[in-house]
Amino acid sequence: MTEFAASQDGPRNPLVNPLLTDFYQLSMAYAYWRQNRHEERACFEVFFRSNPFGGEFTVFAGLEEVLRFIDSFEFKEDEIDFVRSILPNAEDAFFAWLERLNCKKIKMFAIKEGTVVFPYEPLLRIEGPLAIAQMIETTVLNLINYPSLVCTNAARYRLAVGSEKKLFEFGARRAQGPDGALSASRYAYMGGFDGTSHVLAAKLFSIPVSGTQAHAFVQSFTSLDDLPNDSLCVGHVDSLKLTALQWRKELGYNENDPKFYHIHDGEFAAFIAYAYAFPTKFIALVDTYSTLDSGLKNFVCVLLALAQAGFIAVGCRIDSGDLAYLSLCAQDLFQQLANRIESKQIQASWLTNTQRSDAIHALRTQKIIASNDINESVLLSLRDQNHAIDAFGVGTHLVTCHNQPALGCVYKLVEINNKPTIKVSNDLSKTTIPCAKQPYRLISAHGLMLLDLLVPTNHAAPEIGERILCRHPFDHQKKKRMSHQLKLFLSISLCMMVALPKLCNLDLRLMILKIMLKNSFVSFVMIYFAVLIQHHIKFPSLLNSSLFLLVSLNRMNLYVSLLLNYYITVVVRRTYT
Repeated sequence: MTEFAASQDGPRNPLVNPLLTDFYQLSMAYAYWRQNRHEERACFEVFFRSNPFGGEFTVFAGLEEVLRFIDSFEFKEDEIDFVRSILPNAEDAFFAWLERLNCKKIKMFAIKEGTVVFPYEPLLRIEGPLAIAQMIETTVLNLINYPSLVCTNAARYRLAVGSEKKLFEFGARRAQGPDGALSASRYAYMGGFDGTSHVLAAKLFSIPVSGTQAHAFVQSFTSLDDLPNDSLCVGHVDSLKLTALQWRKELGYNENDPKFYHIHDGEFAAFIAYAYAFPTKFIALVDTYSTLDSGLKNFVCVLLALAQAGFIAVGCRIDSGDLAYLSLCAQDLFQQLANRIESKQIQASWLTNTQRSDAIHALRTQKIIASNDINESVLLSLRDQNHAIDAFGVGTHLVTCHNQPALGCVYKLVEINNKPTIKVSNDLSKTTIPCAKQPYRLISAHGLMLLDLLVPTNHAAPEIGERILCRHPFDHQKKKRMSHQLKLFLSISLCMMVALPKLCNLDLRLMILKIMLKNSFVSFVMIYFAVLIQHHIKFPSLLNSSLFLLVSLNRMNLYVSLLLNYYITVVVRRTYT
């Protein structure tokens, strides 16, 4: 944790002020003041008890707004008047104290915003006078709980789609009010999204803004008569409408052919109008009437007209139906047309060589964007179906955090006047860990995160290479001794990998090495024995050796386990191969 200086600017939201709190914070402050305890030193910590969404991590967010609040904390005259009205029996001297109150005596230590964190770790440690440190509790929790929740949700979406796909936040209309919409856009971007459709969020937080069109835009056009013939000059073509019609005829999408009677002229007109307005950023919403029978066919005619004019369309958006299937159909259509134009099965004799190359390039680079009530499980399902989607617009489930609407951060007193305090509960998970603590993240020699260690602030920090016994704060059976022995194990294991070239191919050796680097003994044993079985080693000896090794891993020290590991990998190999 790092000590943070106060921000030079106030909160972005004018509603964030000293009255954004619970009544009991003010009543406790008055009780502290009456007992002359309001200036005693206190230490509070902010933490949560379980990761959201049934997951294994949380992303900490909201720190900047907390700093802004702390820096600007002061009661205005009208706010003090209101406090006086709800505390009618309080002494006048208390309100005089409130007039002078600020957070200059507060020290705040925090984990860096955007860091992956885990339960019971102090995200913030706030030290200072008891009354003011207590009074800011509600506001601090309000500024951390939702931002960390939605940032974590966004990070999970990013993990679900991988790094190659684009993610855009489309949730302003479904968020819990203006504040929820702005926070969702801001912290979804922090969590790994590529942009937002929310214009105000883009302005305030410098987030890339993106958007396509609504079904209403497509529906507002009823026929091609809604467009003029001669006033849609774009780039190298005199009329985008006539050029698109020319491509429609060349592709054989004849509205008089019963096979293509589903093609909607109003949709075609809408696409032409939008392409005329945004020739370099043209994205068409293709599912207003029929994605396969109308939308995609109208779209390719317009994108080819744009390519002829010298512009490359961005892609199409699908907002309903079987997204995996429709995306694959769209991709197949684009590639087939590109191949047919390249092989001149589609003549398009009016094209120059450059225009033909542009048309092929445009078809092969089209992006497919999907929306339609997308959540994490949908993304994972689409991945399993080998979809062809390039970007996702995510709204409701992202911004409302539908699977878990609250994170559950708490703000607990851990020291008073430099003495540890504890809150005891029959529910063990609600028992607090006393004293001010500093979290340390232990990293292996190979850069792998091993665990987070909480150390009292008055204790020395752990040193590199030091042998440390780490215990779970609530489960005494969970403990782990961290030391330099891990490096020894990894070194010997690497030597053994060099000695096994005849037992398995390179890919399998690399897979075993990866597992060993994660220090997963049992997984390594199971995979390695699978290799031995593959090479017809005698089963009885294999069974005895495997049991011997597993027993050693569970009951003996690391050095004995390594010797037995060497015995199985080298001696058994020499005997039976």
